[in-house]
Amino acid sequence: MGTYINPNNDLFKQILKNKIYVDKSLLIEKTNEIIGSNESKLCVSRPRRFGKSTDACMLAAYYSKGADSSSIFNSLNIAQSDSYWEHLNKHNVIYLNMQDFLTGSKSCADLVKLITIKVAKELEQAFDVPIDQKDYLFFILSDIYAMTKASFVFIIDEWDCIFRTTKKEDYETYLDFLRTLLKDKPYVDCVYMTGILPIKKYGTHSALNMFDEISMIMPAPYEQFMGFTEAEVKELCTQYKMDFGEMQRWYNGYHFKNDISIYAPRSVILALHKREYSNYWTNSETYESLAKYIEMNFDGLKEAVIRLLSGQQEYVDTGTFQNDMTTFHSKDDVLTLLVHLGYLGYDFENKSVYIPNKEVEDAFIQSIKNCHWDYASEAVINSNHTLEALWNRDAEKVAYYIEQAHLETSILQYNDENALAYTIYLALLAAKNYYTMVREFPSGKGFADIAFIPFQDKPAMLVELKWDKDADSAIKQIKEKQYPASLAKYKNNIIMVGINYDKETKKHTCIIE
Repeated sequence: MGTYINPNNDLFKQILKNKIYVDKSLLIEKTNEIIGSNESKLCVSRPRRFGKSTDACMLAAYYSKGADSSSIFNSLNIAQSDSYWEHLNKHNVIYLNMQDFLTGSKSCADLVKLITIKVAKELEQAFDVPIDQKDYLFFILSDIYAMTKASFVFIIDEWDCIFRTTKKEDYETYLDFLRTLLKDKPYVDCVYMTGILPIKKYGTHSALNMFDEISMIMPAPYEQFMGFTEAEVKELCTQYKMDFGEMQRWYNGYHFKNDISIYAPRSVILALHKREYSNYWTNSETYESLAKYIEMNFDGLKEAVIRLLSGQQEYVDTGTFQNDMTTFHSKDDVLTLLVHLGYLGYDFENKSVYIPNKEVEDAFIQSIKNCHWDYASEAVINSNHTLEALWNRDAEKVAYYIEQAHLETSILQYNDENALAYTIYLALLAAKNYYTMVREFPSGKGFADIAFIPFQDKPAMLVELKWDKDADSAIKQIKEKQYPASLAKYKNNIIMVGINYDKETKKHTCIIE
C-alpha cells in the first residue's frame, strides 16, 4: 500500500469516527454498476462543504487492494448490495488530490512532473517492475498493463483547482495530461473525479469528452448523493431534537427533479453540533468572493441580483459558461458560476436561478454591503430601520426608507406595482429574519400584495401596493376584501400597510393601521 497507489483506509476511518456521519455508501453501488465499462468515467462537481472529499475517501477505502475494509463497510448501507463483495478491496487504486500537488508546484508543468515522479515511484514498488520516472505516466501504466494486465480505479479529488488558481496558459497542459492518461486506455477500470467546477469547455465543446458530467445543473442520476437529502436531515433533527422547519429554512433549497431536495451538509452538521441555526458561510473570503462576482460590469447583472434578493427567479442560459473562474462574457456566465459555487439554486424546468435559503441570502446581503453599490448597500443597511419603523407604525419614516430603496431599484423599469414590490423587498430585507414573505397571498375575497407571516412573536403584516393612486385606497382595499381573515390567529396583532407611488411627484406615501 502507498499514499497514491492502493492507499489504506485510515482517512475514511477518521471520517466514520465523526460524531455525525450520514451514510452515503450507496454511491458505491452506482460506481459498481459502471466499473470496467465505456461509461466508467465520472466528473462530479459540487460546491465547497458538500462532501466531495468524503466520497473520494470512501471510494478509495472500498476499492483499494491496500486495505481490508470489510469491518468498516459491513455496517453501512452498501453491504446490502448484490455487488458489495464483488468489488470490496479488489481493485488497484490510484488516488490523487490535485490540490496537494498544486501546492508543491510553481506551474502546471511542475504539477504534471511531480505527479509522475510520485506515482511512478510507488508503481515501481507495488509491481516490482523497472520504471523510467522521466517517462510519461500513461506510458508507464501502459507498460505495466502489458506486462501484468493490472488495471486501475482512478480517484481524483480537487481536480479543478488548476482552473481556480493558475494562469489560463496552464489549462491546456493540464487537460492534455488528463486526456492522455485516461482516455481510451485499457488500464482504466473507472475514474471518479470530483471538484467544484464541471469540465473546462472551449467554445461549446468539453475538453475531456469521455466523462459523464454530474453537477448542480445536471445531477441525474446522482441527485441523492449531491448533499444531505430531506429524509436524512429529518432523521438528524429527530435524533438531536432540533426544529426541522428551521433547518429547512436555513439550509435547504437546492431542488432537483423527482422531488429530490438537498441541504448543505457542512452547515447542517455545524447547526447540530452548536445547536444553533446560523450562517456558517461566515468567513470574509466567502463574502469577498461573492462580491467580486456580483460586482462585475455586465449589463443586467445588478438588476438580476436585486430581483433575486426580492425572491424572484431569473432565467439563465447556462450553455455559454466556460467552466472556469476567469472567462465571463455575460451576466448568465456569472450566475451559472454562482450555481456551481452553491450561491444559487437552479430550477431545471424553468431554466432559472434563485437564492436557495436564508444562509445564502445572508451571504448575499453581507457581500452587497462590501460592494460599490452605494444605494443598494445603504438600502440593505437601512432595512432594519424600515422594519423598526413599521413595527412602531411610523408611516413617515417607512416612506422615507422606501424612497431610499427606490433610488436603487430605479435601475429597473419602475412603472407598475410589480416594480414597486421589488423596492419593498429591498427596503425590508431584514424582515426575512422574522417573517415568511408571500407575494399574492390568498386572503379574504382576494389576494394581498405581500403578506408577512411571523416566525415568532412579531406582528403579522399585510401590505397593499398602489401605483399612482393613493395609500388610503390601499388600506381601504385591505379592509373591504377582508384580507386579515386569512391571518385570523394573529387578529389582535396585525399591521395593515398601504403604500402608493405617485409618478408625477415621484414620491412614496404610506399609511399604517
